[in-house]
Amino acid sequence: MENHKKFMKEALKEAQKAFILDEVPIGAVIVAENKIIARAHNLTQQLNDVTAHAEMQAITSAANYIGGKYLTDCTLYVTVEPCFMCAGALGWSQISNIVYGAGDSKKGFSQLNQSILHPKTKVIAGILSEECEALIKEFFLKKRKS
Repeated sequence: MENHKKFMKEALKEAQKAFILDEVPIGAVIVAENKIIARAHNLTQQLNDVTAHAEMQAITSAANYIGGKYLTDCTLYVTVEPCFMCAGALGWSQISNIVYGAGDSKKGFSQLNQSILHPKTKVIAGILSEECEALIKEFFLKKRKS
C-alpha cells in the first residue's frame, strides 16, 4: 500500500503541472520494476488534441522507453479513473495493473464495462482519492468563477 501511495503522489505532481497550465489536472506515471519509466499529464489544451490525456501520453512515453508496444509487467498510476478512450488504449497495451485515485461517475471506464481492459489487468481504485478529488474540484471551481 505504501508503494501505491508513493507513486500516486508522483502522479499528483504531474496533475499539478496540468493545473498550472490550465489543463484538467490529471496526472499519470507508469512504473516497471519499482521505477518510474513514464510521467505525463493532460495536454489537450496545449496540443489542441482531444486525445492528449495523461494516460495516452504516459502509454506512448512508456512504450518508447521499453522499446515495445506492450506494457506487461507495468503499473499505471493515474489520479482519476481512465475514460473509455484511455481504457481502450490501456487494454491494447496489455498493462498489468491500473491504480487510480478518484473515480469518474460520468466518463470513467467502469461506467461502461471493465472488460474493455485486458483480461489479466488488475485494477485498484481509491488510492489517495481525497487528494485527487480535491485537485479536480478546485480546478472546476476556479473555472466556474472565471
